[in-house]
Amino acid sequence: MTIETRGAHSARTTIAMRDLEDAVGRELGPGPWMTIDQDRIDGFARATGDHQWIHVDVERAAAGPFGRTIAHGYLTLSMVPQLLGEILDVTGRGSGVNYGIDRVRFISPVAEGSRIRMRGRLTGAAPRGEGVQYRLELVIELEGSERPAMAGEFIVLALP
Repeated sequence: MTIETRGAHSARTTIAMRDLEDAVGRELGPGPWMTIDQDRIDGFARATGDHQWIHVDVERAAAGPFGRTIAHGYLTLSMVPQLLGEILDVTGRGSGVNYGIDRVRFISPVAEGSRIRMRGRLTGAAPRGEGVQYRLELVIELEGSERPAMAGEFIVLALP
């Protein structure tokens, strides 16, 4: 198991698939900050058909409860694969399959222009068929906020 560090404020952990069980309890991240801009929010609205004004109507949202548009909760959730790739690399696998999600909570809204990043912890791993099923507690942090944007437990199946 090795840790590759990028910069002073982000870290990526590399774990071989065969070592996942031994790495349970390992803290992951934090990853680098990423800005959630209006183009991303609008693209998500187009992709999902969710055009609620709080997400896409900049003028109306400016007078709303957050003073600007906010990202869809499911947009924040959809960032998990990209953000996870910034903090964890499982080597020795042919593929990884999203197996499930438990207890996801959208804790704080992600206002347009906000920056998010991920941190987490490997909470479990066990053989499953020819692969390894592992669990991750993941938190998407919101820059400048004591409360995260999202938290949940994610289950992944790594296959050789």
